[in-house]
Amino acid sequence: MNGKIKVGSRESVLAIKQAEIVIEAIKKNNPNLEIELVTFKTKGDRILDRSLDKIGGKGLFIKELELALLNEHIDIAVHSYKDMPHEEVDNLPIVALSERATPFDVLVLPKGIKEIDHSLPVGSSSQRRNLQFKAIYAEFKTAPIRGNVLSRLAKLDNGEFSALILAGAGLNRLNLQDRITKTFTLEEMIPSASQGILAVQGRKGEDFSYLKDFHNKKSEIVSKVERQFLKTLDGGCTSPVAAYATVHFNQINLIGFYVNNSGNISKGHLSGKIEDAENIGRELALQLRN
Repeated sequence: MNGKIKVGSRESVLAIKQAEIVIEAIKKNNPNLEIELVTFKTKGDRILDRSLDKIGGKGLFIKELELALLNEHIDIAVHSYKDMPHEEVDNLPIVALSERATPFDVLVLPKGIKEIDHSLPVGSSSQRRNLQFKAIYAEFKTAPIRGNVLSRLAKLDNGEFSALILAGAGLNRLNLQDRITKTFTLEEMIPSASQGILAVQGRKGEDFSYLKDFHNKKSEIVSKVERQFLKTLDGGCTSPVAAYATVHFNQINLIGFYVNNSGNISKGHLSGKIEDAENIGRELALQLRN
């Protein structure tokens, strides 16, 4: 292919790193394409004094990028798939998914500190993380924290928090894996649906063949089952819902976490054939909800 592709991204350091992963893959397989990175500050990036559920949920991180796609200011947009609503826009489909990076959440302590300070809260704005963390460490309190990864780490090191709970994939992509104190096991903390996967969004009907070598089929399969679980329970960014799927040969295994309106926690798992991925996600969600 020849021509120019404009790639849209949020303007945070992590978002740009993630866009660069996609850009490098495009360049590797399409050396004749010219690539331009276009960055945006989203509403979710601008409003940092309120939790996401108070200002509109996870769609706040993608609306500006979707508008730029619709107006043809960019050709594709790169998102963290976990930040995208489960209801996708028909004329702005997901056209490629990255290979999944580590999906697990991690605990980060201030530089030079070996233990959590009981007098300070653990920073986390996710009810999914908070509930699972408190099931392990009931003696610690949590408090909301907003902002990009680097600003959160600055608040941690400045003494505002005793620790942070973050996605391990983001720290790895920023080459900050040395900040990870502990990686939570799947038994301790089930991750958000599609955590660790990058999604490329484009306009319906256009040619995205330049992404064919980037797209990861396994990520497509696990995301399909995880996001169907989320969709069935209508779980948003701050809803206490979690899902993690793995593929072994022709089998898919899904582990789910759900908290109902009364605060009752349900966990479960379900396995089946890959071709039944969406049904598996739907069935496990119904089992846990009922």
